[in-house]
Amino acid sequence: MTSFAPDSIVLNRKLPLWYQVSQSLRASILGRSARDSLRLPTEEQLAEHYGVSVLTMRQALKELEDEGLITRHRRRGTFIEPDATRAAPVRLLGSVDAIVAQQSGMTAELLGHGRAPLPAEFAEYFPELTEAMTYHRLRSDEKTGEPTNHARNWIRPELADAIRPQDLTRWPMTKVLRDVVGADISRITDTVAARLADPETSRLLRVPLLSPILHYTGVTYDSGGRVLDVAVIHYRGDRFSFTVTLDAT
Repeated sequence: MTSFAPDSIVLNRKLPLWYQVSQSLRASILGRSARDSLRLPTEEQLAEHYGVSVLTMRQALKELEDEGLITRHRRRGTFIEPDATRAAPVRLLGSVDAIVAQQSGMTAELLGHGRAPLPAEFAEYFPELTEAMTYHRLRSDEKTGEPTNHARNWIRPELADAIRPQDLTRWPMTKVLRDVVGADISRITDTVAARLADPETSRLLRVPLLSPILHYTGVTYDSGGRVLDVAVIHYRGDRFSFTVTLDAT
């Protein structure tokens, strides 16, 4: 492709193809570098890239157009909106690419990393470990610089050996584990709960103490059921919402 080149994915036939394609393309768009072209390939080129029909590709592009991430111009082509809103609600249907898309599109500052004892509440996920590699990041809106969430990850030490700190200032942890480390990610279990901002979260996110936040816990498993990563993210309650769609089929 001569224009913007999205990542490739392996499609899951149990989920709507248009949804998987839209979330993969969304993650690629939000994770692009400043040097990348704003012009997307044609519908036909994108359909060939993802291995789907043009009709499926058109539906995926409409999803991104409705969100404001792209604009489509007759005869001129489809273009990424450089100032598109990054904090739109995300519909989760169980795709790993949906998780990557949810986490993409913000600047990230690595506040610290290193080995640390496992918190007691995570012992059930890593029963054979007493410590893990931790990463603490602050994410901000890339346009305004306003902090939006801060995240802590607990990673198996053997996986952390392949993670470079600079990777985490560019990409979400899920993408780093999958595409850089080569981890076998099978599923991610998400839990979202309402909490009140503690002193650290209040300071980092610049919100009043005890103001509402979204407390997100994501547990990443491989195909053997082993936990690879536990992520805890505190989102500003005034900047994020989550919509979950359950497929009855």
